[in-house]
Amino acid sequence: MPEIGQTVSHYRIVEKIGQGGMGEVYLADDTTLDRKVALKFLPEVFTGDPERMARFEREAKLLASLNHPNIAGIYGLEQIDGNRFLVLEYVEGETLQARLSKRVLSLDDVLALCRQIAEGLEAAHEKGVIHRDLKPANVMITAEEKVKILDFGLAKALADESQRVDLSDSPTITDAMTRPGVVLGTAAYMSPEQAKGKRVDKRADIWAFGCILYECLTGKKAFQGETVTETLASVIRGEPDWNALPNITPQNIRFLLRRCLEKERSRRFRDAADVQIEIEETRDIGETAKTELKWRSWLAWSVAAVFMLASAALSFIYFNSKSPIPAEFIQLKITLPDNASLSPEGSFAVSPDGRCLAFAALDTNGVNRIWIRELDSLVARPLPGTESKSNYIPPFFWSPDSRFIAFDAGGILKKVEISGRPPVEICDLPSYAIGGTWNRDGVIIYPTLGGGLMHVSETGGAATPLTKLNEERQEFYHLYPTFLPDGRHFLYMSISLDKGGIFFLCLGSLDAKPEEQGFKPLMETILKTDYVPSHVSDQGHILFLREQTLMAQPFDEKQLKLDGEPLFVADQVGSFMSFGFFSASTNGVLVYKSGVTNQWNRPTWFDRQGNPLSTAGESGQYYGLTLSPDGTQAAVGWRNMAQVPSFTDIYLLDFARDTNARRFTFGEGLNSVAVWSPDGSSIIFASDRDGGVANLYQKLSSGIENERLLVESNESKYPSSWSSDGRFVLFTVENPKTKGDLWVLPMEGDQEPWEFLDTEFNEIEGRFSENMHWIAYQSDESGRNEIYVRGFSQDPEEASTKTGGRWQISKGGGTGPRWSRDDKELYYHDPNGTIMVAEITPGLAFRSGTPKPLFQAPPDLSIFFTLSDAPVWDVTADGNRFLLQELAVESSSEPFTIVLNWTSLMKQ
Repeated sequence: MPEIGQTVSHYRIVEKIGQGGMGEVYLADDTTLDRKVALKFLPEVFTGDPERMARFEREAKLLASLNHPNIAGIYGLEQIDGNRFLVLEYVEGETLQARLSKRVLSLDDVLALCRQIAEGLEAAHEKGVIHRDLKPANVMITAEEKVKILDFGLAKALADESQRVDLSDSPTITDAMTRPGVVLGTAAYMSPEQAKGKRVDKRADIWAFGCILYECLTGKKAFQGETVTETLASVIRGEPDWNALPNITPQNIRFLLRRCLEKERSRRFRDAADVQIEIEETRDIGETAKTELKWRSWLAWSVAAVFMLASAALSFIYFNSKSPIPAEFIQLKITLPDNASLSPEGSFAVSPDGRCLAFAALDTNGVNRIWIRELDSLVARPLPGTESKSNYIPPFFWSPDSRFIAFDAGGILKKVEISGRPPVEICDLPSYAIGGTWNRDGVIIYPTLGGGLMHVSETGGAATPLTKLNEERQEFYHLYPTFLPDGRHFLYMSISLDKGGIFFLCLGSLDAKPEEQGFKPLMETILKTDYVPSHVSDQGHILFLREQTLMAQPFDEKQLKLDGEPLFVADQVGSFMSFGFFSASTNGVLVYKSGVTNQWNRPTWFDRQGNPLSTAGESGQYYGLTLSPDGTQAAVGWRNMAQVPSFTDIYLLDFARDTNARRFTFGEGLNSVAVWSPDGSSIIFASDRDGGVANLYQKLSSGIENERLLVESNESKYPSSWSSDGRFVLFTVENPKTKGDLWVLPMEGDQEPWEFLDTEFNEIEGRFSENMHWIAYQSDESGRNEIYVRGFSQDPEEASTKTGGRWQISKGGGTGPRWSRDDKELYYHDPNGTIMVAEITPGLAFRSGTPKPLFQAPPDLSIFFTLSDAPVWDVTADGNRFLLQELAVESSSEPFTIVLNWTSLMKQ
């Protein structure tokens, strides 16, 4: 944008005179023609779209043809140094809004000014141009009492033509929406069809003209309220106070007003010419009509005050015996612009102040990032620096002042100011952060995959644990934290395997140590919740989904407990995995979206360049995926969602026969995480069927005999690798003190399992190299997951990891190591979802090259429900084909529904 004093083309910038969703406006001197002009610089997000810019140029040519003394003209559309701007007629004077704020007008003045407005409207409508945002602030009055209508047609020109519902037809939602007691501007002049999000014609301008005429006559708005809810409800269902019209108002002007403000537009005046006729034919305006209406307005209010005092006692008794009438809700719909499509995961969040909607969307190049739609703007804009390399954006969250958004930037938690400044790093993330919360003291809470909640300062620094997983309950995830109004207590979701993956909504405190948080479940659910405080009582509401119905559970903020039964809010609300398609501000704005549920992954083959080849099996929740040694089959833990109760069993996919998956296990509970013997004849898997912890079982892959218990203990165990000679199985033991530890199970003789690696850190996903000299594994010892390799000895007495070598393979994060059959390559996932490969030099001494990217994997959405050490991808022995999980359905195209004063929707 230009600076004051700068010369742009032949225009010298004098001062900035305005800013809004349509751009910034500057007063400038036209040094060629020696005149003052207004330069409106268009938003960058708008000018960067060639298609929309081309359409705007066509609209601008039409607008420039409006040559009328009551319409501020457009002189040109220019481009300098990448900046596109309109050159507009600069009108000196005051707006009608400013004049009405000073005094009530005489009837003569009202008719003179409104006649000129009608003439300008008629001229524009004859050329097919509709204003769409006519209001006193867009009517300029010169020193000679000449009217100039500003910004004619710009709302339509800058709008998104592709939307099914024209957003320029919807109410412009201003800052007043979020501040009770402030009278609204634009929304008070919107026609009922605009307020409902319907398409409009020139009769919308006729309605706005009627609102202006009424306000000029009475000194108050025709439709108003202390909140946007009340204002728009008045527009849609209310009537102006016709008794407020001065007695001197001529009958034909009263008729004119009623015909302009007909809610059914078919009964409304069609043309501005009809309006002109009624004004010009006004007769018999005597001297009383020239008296200032201010005196009459004062008298009317005085009489009303006397009446109110006389009936005060009766009113007090009556209104205290009945419940107050709640404000009606207002429901609007907005769709995405044509240059963006909602991301498959559908993440979105409304700001605490209710003014902005942030959502994850892909642009026309397929880049996934966070976008911002100010509700008082006609366009959505992408937030620079929020691009996702993995094409997946976990649910993000707002700062309490609605200035920043915190988001997972692929291994780093960042915050970005919605003004568009570059993101700032807060802390490293060892894994996905699904959701989070931020209090007014600058404390941020976020989850870690396969772990408890962490908390960190908004200014950055080291994050520290806040909650700890409980092994007895088999908790494997804490997520979706939400601060309560006191800023010290918070709600969060706990997932326990012993309850079949049900989410428990729990209560935590910043003042408790991780091991002291306790388990205080408030309710059960299968999807995330949102907390909405109350500003008029101590009862807030917990929003949650029951199937596709949005419910509100009253919550006592002082007693920190549920208070009453859940109430209905809305139905047909969608979800994705654990993320419900709803979000609420702290001041009564609810956003929700319909859409399909049960969107899962499906195993898909990819080549080494990342090209999809074919799919296998059904879509669903996968808790593991392991290829057979010859690559013709895969063992997968699959949850049958149609089964009640919903257990998880291992199924075998046969790629050669391309038949339906064959069920391999039949026990209750969770059967998952399988490894194949080197010859493919046997499978070892984990199952918690016998009492809460996962033990190891073995079964022939042919399925001709029952499984046998292999290893049993009080800690959960998961197999990860079977050595090439068949003599050893590597498995992970989940220890409450040392997290994940790597153990070795001898498959010959009566040898007991022995520890390979047990530290204070989390070591999982151990994999034998083909020559059995090395073990690759995943560890968070550096504060984030990385891939390491250690030497392996077949003699437990010589296998001490304290004396063997150790090499870090990944740089900047990594999960899930996989060896090639010849041990010349080691593959893994980086935090951005890229499949990486490191070249290994065979020999007695271990040597590895710098990891290089192979291709971008599809979003690994199984993280929402899988175990932290359950493999969810694999690679063939030759390293040429990769079996990954790809999203099975596309994102929903349903629009966002915006509900104002949503609490009025609640009912038993």
